[in-house]
Amino acid sequence: MNDLSLEEYAKELASEVDSAVEDGNETPYHEREFTRIVIEELSDDGALENPTPLWEEGTFSRTRFKISGYSIPDDLERLTLITTVYLGDATLRQLTTDEILTACQQAIKFYECSCQELYKQIEPANTDASDLARRIYEGRDHIVTLRVIVLSDGLAGLKSIDLKKAFDGTRVVVDLFGIDRLHRILGKGYTRDDIAIDVVESCGRTIPALKVSTIGEGYDAYMAALPGAFLADVYEKYGTRLLELNVRAFLGLSGRKSVNANLRKTIREQPDRFLAYNNGIVATVDSIEVADDGTGRVEIRALRGLQIVNGGQTTASLHRALRIDRASLEKIHVPAKIISVTGANLDEMVAAVSRSANSQNTVQPADFSSNEPFHVSVENLANNVWLPDASGRWFYERARGSYGAQELASSSRAEKRKRFAMETPRDRRISKTDLAKYLNAWDGFPNLVSYGNQKNFQFFMQAMKDSKSQSLELDQAWFKALIAKGLIFRTVQAIVKAKKFPAYQANIVAYTVACLSFKTSGNVDFDAIWLAQSVSTELRQMLGDWVVLIDMKLRTSAEPKMPSEWAKKPECWSAFQELDLPVPTKSPPELIFDVADDIENKVGMELDDSLARERSQSVDPDDWMLQLREVFSDGLVRDRDGAIVELARQFGFRRTGSKVREDIDKLIRTAVRRGILGSNGKGLSLAASKISDYERDFLKDQFVASMPSRAWIERTDSIRAFARWLGYRRTGSIITETMRSIIAGLIRETRIESDGSRIRRS
Repeated sequence: MNDLSLEEYAKELASEVDSAVEDGNETPYHEREFTRIVIEELSDDGALENPTPLWEEGTFSRTRFKISGYSIPDDLERLTLITTVYLGDATLRQLTTDEILTACQQAIKFYECSCQELYKQIEPANTDASDLARRIYEGRDHIVTLRVIVLSDGLAGLKSIDLKKAFDGTRVVVDLFGIDRLHRILGKGYTRDDIAIDVVESCGRTIPALKVSTIGEGYDAYMAALPGAFLADVYEKYGTRLLELNVRAFLGLSGRKSVNANLRKTIREQPDRFLAYNNGIVATVDSIEVADDGTGRVEIRALRGLQIVNGGQTTASLHRALRIDRASLEKIHVPAKIISVTGANLDEMVAAVSRSANSQNTVQPADFSSNEPFHVSVENLANNVWLPDASGRWFYERARGSYGAQELASSSRAEKRKRFAMETPRDRRISKTDLAKYLNAWDGFPNLVSYGNQKNFQFFMQAMKDSKSQSLELDQAWFKALIAKGLIFRTVQAIVKAKKFPAYQANIVAYTVACLSFKTSGNVDFDAIWLAQSVSTELRQMLGDWVVLIDMKLRTSAEPKMPSEWAKKPECWSAFQELDLPVPTKSPPELIFDVADDIENKVGMELDDSLARERSQSVDPDDWMLQLREVFSDGLVRDRDGAIVELARQFGFRRTGSKVREDIDKLIRTAVRRGILGSNGKGLSLAASKISDYERDFLKDQFVASMPSRAWIERTDSIRAFARWLGYRRTGSIITETMRSIIAGLIRETRIESDGSRIRRS
């Protein structure tokens, strides 16, 4: 972590804002550059969920409003509006009460005006603000909590303001992100610092607990019975921010259509027995304030940095019961083990508690810690693979703040500091979230990248676990390809910034990179990009033409949805795969085959293959999975292009025109999603040869996905169909017995229903 003092951090941030304004790539306004930089960094560190800068101010019915950004979660129950108080003073000073109240009121007024059809008044050319105002208007009956974030380079303290009753009954929570809190979150790495809970204010009293004596160092442990209403209230305020270290939050399970039926039944019919029936929660906190009488019995007064690492489904269920089922939570108490992490390695300790707490769950957590072998391997490669001219290398920031720590460690001697800066400058630093962003965009998942850095990273790590690719032996070729993909991504980022698109820049970047990979079938000379440490002028110009069309496609295909929300949908990516993007007569040198020549010849090639394509499109996709598994049954690793050519021959195509490549590439992506193939830096290979090679949790998820929606099916037929889903031609005794056990488990978990010999999705 960075050990800068508050004053040093403030000066460094101010310098970054000044540099951004002087560069002129974004806006000439210090206030807006400050907002953009802080929002991006808070998003990277997970303190804000997929925020979008948006500057909008004006009047509506004589009411003045102003915002500088927003964030909308998928469920629309919690809306975040961002506003900025920028002082620009050379010395730090405290924000006045009037400054804070004015900023808060103007943001709240934007919400109120939006609920009164503000979108009809906003200038038609300002589609981004109009889209947001319309989204708020359409979802006004569903929004339960409005969170106002006040960003400032002034001192604002660390408390939040909770207004339980505001306009139209919506709860308003104001969080002050002054320079002092930004220093704690971004400078010191306390990324959950904004989760500050005043127990007395929320609960009306302190919560009694027992402090457990511990021999080990680095943590304190407490046992308590938390009021159900308290948990529901905290969840309403912070939502899935409480569950970031809980794998159920990663997989979106808090929003599943059936929150455990037995849990809801107990809440509704036997609330006084909830404590006896429920396993409770395991939570970690960065700090805890208690009144201690010295006997071991304490009273909990406040919590900071709360994370529910096990029991997220219970917490979400209580909130759902309160808000949707209108159930009383007065008699409900939840057993809780609270771990207060006091040691230096806070993040590693919290992650370890999370993994241990979730080890018995039906959904096994991916290891999201910095000690994950995959990340250790990438760091080792970064430390040992030097640039072609041997002048330096890339820095992989395996643990948050490790770059700053090494920079600080090298600052004791001028010569050492200069060498570190020359060998690993800041622009050659890659974080874990950067890596996930580069790879997911290139691999055809721009919709996941559009969820924001933290969620995309979670999707990436879970996908690695599901495909059993965590034990890959990464080599220099893989690392160089990673850097090349990163350079392409960063080039597109620079192009998009220079174009000064008013919004959705992150979505445009992700979709542009994905389109390049898709349109070229991944046939890009990564070695050439690695050697040059940049992309060619020709490729840069082509991508510059593309981003304009991609921005237009994103907006037009989104109607009437918000483009930023539409970009998260797989259907959005499907729409982009049909987009006609121009290619210069002479293809950029990085493209291994000439795309222009391919386009010129594609008519004849597709005529030759028209009958084969018609036949392929009329065949059950599961039949192709059977053939695909057979091709890869030799255990060899194939590069994507070679695999496409070989599969084309296997499927009966005479040539591999662009449409044929697209068809087969879609089949490959389907096979990867189903766990038939594993995709990694070395290429494609069979992920598992026998059904016993798969983890039970993976089989459960895939079996549910393979079932027809809400239609009854015989168990034997469902097993036979699932075998084909995974590419197995025969359903032997091992597959049958394995799947009978899987089905029984799914019935117990209420994920599927049974009626004698028939089953269906819940």
